[in-house]
Amino acid sequence: MYGFSIFMNKDLDEKTYSYIDKMANQGFKGIFTSMHIPEEEVSLYKKRLMDLGKRAKENHLKLMVDISGNALEKAGFSINRLKELKDLGVTGLRMDYHISNETIAKVSQELTVSLNASTITPKDIDELKEHKANFSKLEAWHNYYPRPETGLSREGFLKKNEFLKNHSFQVMAFIPGDDSLRHPLYQGLPTLEEHRFKHPLACLLDMESMNVEHIYVGDGGLKDYTLKQIKGYFQENVLSVRASQTTTSFSYVLGQHENRQDDARDVIRSAQARFKEIPEIIPENTRE
Repeated sequence: MYGFSIFMNKDLDEKTYSYIDKMANQGFKGIFTSMHIPEEEVSLYKKRLMDLGKRAKENHLKLMVDISGNALEKAGFSINRLKELKDLGVTGLRMDYHISNETIAKVSQELTVSLNASTITPKDIDELKEHKANFSKLEAWHNYYPRPETGLSREGFLKKNEFLKNHSFQVMAFIPGDDSLRHPLYQGLPTLEEHRFKHPLACLLDMESMNVEHIYVGDGGLKDYTLKQIKGYFQENVLSVRASQTTTSFSYVLGQHENRQDDARDVIRSAQARFKEIPEIIPENTRE
């Protein structure tokens, strides 16, 4: 499943609503948001969550809310009143620091619960079983890492995921966006450090190759052309790329190409190229 992030550090405006609608129309299925609430903005966050939940329901989107610490209580909600959250459109809670496994098990009877993938231990799993947690509602979510050089290594990521999958957890991870990057660093929000500054579609495909079930865009936006590329790849099996003219033969490469069946190791050879009427290719940028 693919999802995206909406940050509630400001009121939801028409631009945000339009982005939510657009992402839903492109096939994304979930929203992630966080309730790390400044003391002076408690009432604002409650309204923002209500507005976000309403829009999520209108678009049939899942809504996962990070409630680390006492964030819910600050905003006037409670883990003991889960129906109130469900009625708002919240479908899951990301529960991390200072929340007991007994509480997590209780919430899992009614809502999806995402746990911090990096910190789940065998002891946690034993305690969750002891408290009769609904493991079909438990997911393991990796963090995103705003600061360069702090993202996870591929080796550690794969090793942790193997442990999680052996205990029946579905795994979620973030890829960076390429628009509306998160302040104050504006350096992308990936789970894997090697994904930072890379194209979102390339990161998405890489996560899929590692059998990550849920892939969310960490940053606040994707460019329209990136969305077009993602949609084209998954719905039409076509990868759109932009080209800049560097030779007089530029027009020969425009259009749609298919890789030949005898695919080469180092290059993509166009099956259509041999049928183009190309009178002559003049050597350029060559040296004796």
